[in-house]
Formats: sequence, structure tokens, C-alpha cells
Amino acid sequence: MNRWYTGFYYVLALGILLISWELLSLWVNSIALPSPRSALGSFFELAAKGSLRSHFLVSAYRVTASIALALVTAVPLGLFLGRVKALDRLAVPLIFLTYPIPKIVFLPVFMALFGLGDLSKITLVALIVFYQILVTTWDEARSINQQMIYSVTSLGAGERDIYRHVLFPAVLPKIFTSMRISLGTAIAVLFIAETYATNVGLGYFLIETWSRGAYDQMYAGIIGMGILGFTLYQLFSVFERILCPWTK
Repeated sequence: MNRWYTGFYYVLALGILLISWELLSLWVNSIALPSPRSALGSFFELAAKGSLRSHFLVSAYRVTASIALALVTAVPLGLFLGRVKALDRLAVPLIFLTYPIPKIVFLPVFMALFGLGDLSKITLVALIVFYQILVTTWDEARSINQQMIYSVTSLGAGERDIYRHVLFPAVLPKIFTSMRISLGTAIAVLFIAETYATNVGLGYFLIETWSRGAYDQMYAGIIGMGILGFTLYQLFSVFERILCPWTK
């Protein structure tokens, strides 16, 4: 029943969004803001032809690989820093000096180091997501009650057991939260990265259709990017329900 209600409200929200878009399009009365019917028509047409689908899959690969790379590096480091107090004190100034730097400025650096292909774009997005996951994991690991750790060590648990059975389960829900929060930033940065030195990806598709004045196709690309973000967001929620059943 709860799932039915959730689906109902999603449909209702989508209807409100489309109606608002239609009214705004009528009010603006400009080719730069086509109606949702025109944009959706172009979306399904381009998806059926395969041109939009290929750009979508490339962007999906890039953002998924970026998040995976950020996870496998940020989570172990965050747990380790939260556990080892001496390194924690050393890392605090280093992290908070570099965290505020807008990572998008490193795009030319990564393109020079890793070339113009996928690696430079994946590395850039991964760097941004890395910091958000690292800080969340680190803060949560630091806040764990030491009595919990003492209780498992008194039963003979070693250091690996502490990470596996105490630290990681405790921070896992927050990791999923940070992933959902960082997803919007990751896709936004991917869009910027895909507008330079590439001919594939939704970012490239949006700029290319905009330059031709094909606004209905441009909005089809925007819809595709929205679907990409929504799909990944829902996947994170599904994984959280599976891996963190104690939070529900």
C-alpha cells in the first residue's frame, strides 16, 4: 500500500511539473521554450533512432564509474581517519583547506594529464564526489560511541572485525545519504566536462543541439539527463533498503 501511495505521488508530481511547463511555455511564447509535448515527442523519436540513447549510455557510464571510484577510495579512507585519532588530527586541516576549492577548475589539468577521453572526465567527477563521501564517512566514524567498540573487543574482536561489524554498518546509511546528495553535483559537473573536447555524452548533445537552435531536441537531452539522475537516485534508495534493513 505504501508503495502504491508513493507511486501515486510521483505521478501527481510529474503531472504538476508538465502542466507548469506547458503553462510557462504558453506564457513565454518563444521557440527557446517549447511545449512538453514537443520536447517529449523529440525525446521518444531520438531515443527510438538510437542517437540520444548512445549519448545517454555514455553519460551513464561516466557518472556511474565516477561514483564507484569515489566510493572505493573515500569510504576506506574515511573509516580509517575516523578510527585512528592521530591521523584524524593531521587530516583535519588538510581536508578543510582543500575541500572548498571548486574542483571544476582542475578540468584542464586532468585533460592534460589523462587525455581528452573518459578518464579525465571520470576523474574530475570522482574527485568532487570523493570529498562529499569522505567527509560524511569520516564524521560518522568519529561520532561512534566508543563503548560499542569496547564491547566487541572484549569479546575477542580484532581490528578487522571492528571495521567490518561496527564502523562500516554504522556509517553505511550516511554513505547512501551522501551519495544521493552528491548525485546532482556529479551530473552537473559531468555536463560541464562533456562540453569540452568530446563528441559523445548528454552534455555534448545539449550544447550541439542548442548551437543549431534545435530547442525541442535540446529539451529532449535535458529530459534524458533528468531521467539519468532520477534512475541513479532510485537505485541508491533500493540498495540502501537492501543493505541497511535496520534503518527501515
